[in-house]
Amino acid sequence: MAVTDEAIEKIKEMIVSGALRPGDRLPKESELAAELGLSRNSLREAVRALSLIRILDVRQGDGTYVTSLDPQLLLEALSFVVDFHRDDTVLEFLQVRRILEPAATAMAAVRISPEDLDVLDGKLNALGAQPSVEELVAADLEFHRGIVQASGNSVLCSLLDGLSGPTTRARIWRGLTQEDAVSRTLREHRAILQALRDRDAEAARSWAIVHVASVEQWLRSTL
Repeated sequence: MAVTDEAIEKIKEMIVSGALRPGDRLPKESELAAELGLSRNSLREAVRALSLIRILDVRQGDGTYVTSLDPQLLLEALSFVVDFHRDDTVLEFLQVRRILEPAATAMAAVRISPEDLDVLDGKLNALGAQPSVEELVAADLEFHRGIVQASGNSVLCSLLDGLSGPTTRARIWRGLTQEDAVSRTLREHRAILQALRDRDAEAARSWAIVHVASVEQWLRSTL
């Protein structure tokens, strides 16, 4: 194991064991290095690496702290990695969406408030019957984000928010090239919304599967 990796593991063990908790300040560099049996250089590299993935927060002139370890904060690193996807992996991202998004939509059917339903309905109405492809895709992203947030699961929210980016271009491409893509998307949004209003988790799950799978099937046939 590389020296820096060993340092990362030792700090991780302190956090996992509870020796360091969210919001705690790390001991001084010289003290922590001695306690862990590390060189100050390897400790410094480990702190730098852990700060990049939002485990630690280095505050100049104040010290280094354990972050809140909130899932949304930690999963920002996933969004960064996802930005480097290749075009030939878009299908894989869609497959993951097809697994996760229906589950989130079913959860939302139980938890979503009447006010949130009205907001989703208002946005669909404002979109009209013949939006541009760009308007539709932007609204599609917001529609699904609103539903996933209503699931009450912050981990799902962060994962799906990170996964939505790589599929945006495919959605636009489909809207420009598939004859009924716009009307079909609007119908599916309405069906999902009605299932949410009915508090029908299984119907909401099924329509979400249909909705995501339609993009996946189109892209698979196109490629």
